[in-house]
Amino acid sequence: MRMILAVAAVLYSASAFAQTDKPPMVGDKPLVQVKPKGTKAAAATATPAPKGKPQSIAARLQACLDIDDGTKDRLNCYDAIIPPAPKPKPAKAKGYADCKFFKEEDERLACYNGFAESIPKLPKT
Repeated sequence: MRMILAVAAVLYSASAFAQTDKPPMVGDKPLVQVKPKGTKAAAATATPAPKGKPQSIAARLQACLDIDDGTKDRLNCYDAIIPPAPKPKPAKAKGYADCKFFKEEDERLACYNGFAESIPKLPKT
C-alpha cells in the first residue's frame, strides 16, 4: 500500500514539474498549431481578397448573395466592389458595371442581384 502511494506521489510530482509556461518543443523549435480555415460567416461582411490570390469580381459579387436579400447591407457589399456613379436617366444595364449608374438604391440592388444570380457557380478552390 505504501509502495503504491509512493509511486503515485512521484508520478504526480513529475507531471507537475513537466507543466511549464513554455510551448511544447520539437527539437529546438516550438510546436506549430494548425488552425482551421475561416467560415462563410466571415465572407458575409465586406469580402476582402485573400492575401496572395485576388478574387475575381464575379466571386466577390456572388459572396454578396450570402447577405439577406433586399437589405442595405447587400447593397453596401455591391457598392464596395463597384462604387456607384449615378448618371441622369441611364438606359438598361448591359453588364454588372452599368449598375453603378442607377441613382435609386432599389434599382441598383435589383440590377446587381440580376447579374450576380445569373453568373454560373464558380468552383471552390
